[in-house]
Amino acid sequence: MPGLLLETLHGKIGPRRPLWLMRQAGRYLPEYRELRADKGGFLELVYDCEAAAEVTLQPIRRFGFDGAILFSDILIVPYAMGQDLAFLAGEGPHLSPPLVDHALAALQGVPQRLDPIYRTVSLVREQLGPETTLLGFAGSPWTVATYMIAGAGSRDHLQARTMAYRDPSAFRAIIDAIADLTVDYLDGQIRAGAEAVQLFDSWAGSLAPDEFERWVIAPNAAIIAALHERHPDVPVVGFPKGAGAKLAAYAQETGADAIGLDETIDPLWAAATLPENLPVQGNLDPLLLLAGGETLEGRARTILDAFAGRPHVFNLGHGIHKDTPIAHVERLVETVRNWEG
Repeated sequence: MPGLLLETLHGKIGPRRPLWLMRQAGRYLPEYRELRADKGGFLELVYDCEAAAEVTLQPIRRFGFDGAILFSDILIVPYAMGQDLAFLAGEGPHLSPPLVDHALAALQGVPQRLDPIYRTVSLVREQLGPETTLLGFAGSPWTVATYMIAGAGSRDHLQARTMAYRDPSAFRAIIDAIADLTVDYLDGQIRAGAEAVQLFDSWAGSLAPDEFERWVIAPNAAIIAALHERHPDVPVVGFPKGAGAKLAAYAQETGADAIGLDETIDPLWAAATLPENLPVQGNLDPLLLLAGGETLEGRARTILDAFAGRPHVFNLGHGIHKDTPIAHVERLVETVRNWEG
């Protein structure tokens, strides 16, 4: 029998709301911090398959979430495309050479860098019960391109946005190359045991409407169509953070099987605006989970009530904050589990 989360992503409303949290395998967990200290750097941990599988499973053992999401990073795709990747303490990820100064053709692909990720997926699947859905993921082309072009994260994505305006053909080549590899990458995760996959477009909100259509909706639609052709029964969740009112077009045009909502989206608006019966996921503010208190429970119930009439996966509007107390997560789990719609 498929797990409750997988059933919900297929459009069914079950006896309760399934729950998982973005970045649930991470720094807020003491068992993760202990393992990370033992293993060293972040990328080393991702590429230690047994350790990465253990990190993926840690929140399942502690909280009994309905979904286990692969412990990895969206920048594995540019790493496999031939950019060097490093995570520097206090600075975040660095990719070199940055494509703002180099041609895409100069990169030499290293596809074997994807193989350990597939091994991690297989190890997790072997250890999960059938009630827990295994989620794979990748970054969406626009978000990944912002890192590849700048060589690091940025607040306004100036270099990527400027390139898209000045040299759209060169920018499209980057987007298309990311999209092509992303299809193969997610296909590999599914073949290794992922039962659903999510496309993270963390920086979708920085684009003007026309650019959003061109660099978010179009490439995501292409990826989803290709995955549906290869794996028609595997749901694809689209998460265009910051999309705002453009979320309606994203839902209509990408073909995503479910839509992730960030914390800025009014759940009542989403319930009234998005296609009927389309599964949605979200959208508690991660900082409210950090803060805790009665407001946390009240807001969780408001979200649950808003989506009472459609398939809904309870989640955060983005990743869990590293300083979130364990007790607050336990309180949220209890609230969601005890809700009666």
